[in-house]
Amino acid sequence: MTVNNERAEAIRWIQDQMADYGLTMEELEAAGCFDPPPLPPPVCYRNAQGMRWDGQGEMPDWLRRAVNAGQSVEFYRAG
Repeated sequence: MTVNNERAEAIRWIQDQMADYGLTMEELEAAGCFDPPPLPPPVCYRNAQGMRWDGQGEMPDWLRRAVNAGQSVEFYRAG
């Protein structure tokens, strides 16, 4: 299946779903369906091997080991 065919099939599927559920473009827009995706968080911490952590969620093993060995987490803060 070509990209154009897949695209046309996807459009038909969306139109069918909108018809089945009685959705309008205005309702989809109000629900944020056309908002741009959020930007990924910037990398906050990086080591010499290029391993990264954005500072969200649990601290990764590589950084936890460094901190447990006495290194400051701030040492790994990316520019």
